Amino acid sequence: MNVDIVEADYWNPRHCSDIKYLTNTYAKDEMGGAYPLPRQTLEEMIEGLRSTSNAFSLIAYHEEEAIGIATCFVGFSTFEARKSINIHDLAVVPDYRNQGIGELLLQSIQKKARKLKCCKLTLEVRVDNRARELYERFGFETGDPEMLFMTKEYY
Repeated sequence: MNVDIVEADYWNPRHCSDIKYLTNTYAKDEMGGAYPLPRQTLEEMIEGLRSTSNAFSLIAYHEEEAIGIATCFVGFSTFEARKSINIHDLAVVPDYRNQGIGELLLQSIQKKARKLKCCKLTLEVRVDNRARELYERFGFETGDPEMLFMTKEYY
């Protein structure tokens, strides 16, 4: 299957539409919470990404159809004194899962990390997420000591 991975331009209307569609599709999946994103979130998403200078999104296309997304943020590791990349969202639409699209997105992120001379890639994944196997095959591990990702939400 011919798949193109494109770094999104947050000013390109097609890319913006595809980012919202793919992120909302992920949100509606059980692993994304099983609910569509609120209209306000969808309306504010692109402006939020535009105003976050360390954000980037990669979109996977098959024959002009948007089929996968990775939205990432460049950070900084004080312990390494080098940049890092956190993979915030990585999702593939259901009809294209288990066909290597996630791997292609991860490879593209890894390529960007090397270009930026990052010390590491990070992500969070639910214990019951079937994509966890992909991440482990790709070299991600829980670490020693095993860490928890904790959150406190503000509304």
